[in-house]
Amino acid sequence: MTRTGSRSPGLLPFGLLLAPLLSACAQEGDFGRPAPSAWNRLIETTGTLAARERGAPVSVYPLTDDEVILRDRAWRFLMPADSRAAFEDALANLTRARVLPPRWRRADIPAYHGDLISESFRSPYSRYRKLSDDAVADGRLIPPFAVVAGRVFEADAVRLRALPFSKSLDDWDVRQAAMRVAENRCLVAWTRLETSLRIVRYRYALEHFLIEMPGREATPAEQAVAFLEERRALLDPLLPPDAAARCGLVEPPPQAVLAAPVVAKPVVAKY
Repeated sequence: MTRTGSRSPGLLPFGLLLAPLLSACAQEGDFGRPAPSAWNRLIETTGTLAARERGAPVSVYPLTDDEVILRDRAWRFLMPADSRAAFEDALANLTRARVLPPRWRRADIPAYHGDLISESFRSPYSRYRKLSDDAVADGRLIPPFAVVAGRVFEADAVRLRALPFSKSLDDWDVRQAAMRVAENRCLVAWTRLETSLRIVRYRYALEHFLIEMPGREATPAEQAVAFLEERRALLDPLLPPDAAARCGLVEPPPQAVLAAPVVAKPVVAKY
């Protein structure tokens, strides 16, 4: 583990050029998550370098088991809900790996509906059923994600409380601890943001289905989206409402005075 904060002038540009090619070849593991391969490890490493270059919170500390699980469970929500072209999937993967900043992505609300309606299908029932299945699957994944996030935040609080009593630590150690805490919280903020956007996309698709092909299948689809909305509320107590803006995931409201940073002081847990 190195303590140097210096940049490598040649490594980052080379990695940014190489990463899209690697992402296109990225191997998928269980549940659509990246397989533990050399390709995917290089993407993750490049993402860490790029995030650090942008000033995003990046810690070199090793991930705890719960932090690994949190990142695995966030995967579904940080990737597109609609099936897009391979190039757009590669860009989404690079965003998830932090090679690209999250705010480059447009909140393309009609994309999910356009994807469903553009596919060939024999009956409108299959479109409503696909929407219902997607919303229910998302909703079922939120409670375990919230539980893991709670455990990670509890461990972060222990980490921050221990800092004042650890006499052998220096400023580098304190900064790495603070960056990991911010990193964890911003990941949860990003997942919460993307989950909210999914609900909007699902509702957009449902509203258009009702006009394009009205039918009784709309009722279970509406219930599925309501189920996801109910489960999404489990993420609200984890972080303040303005966490996405404080993490740089969205533009802050005009002339808004944001609260303290995600980690105001390394020795005080704000969450």
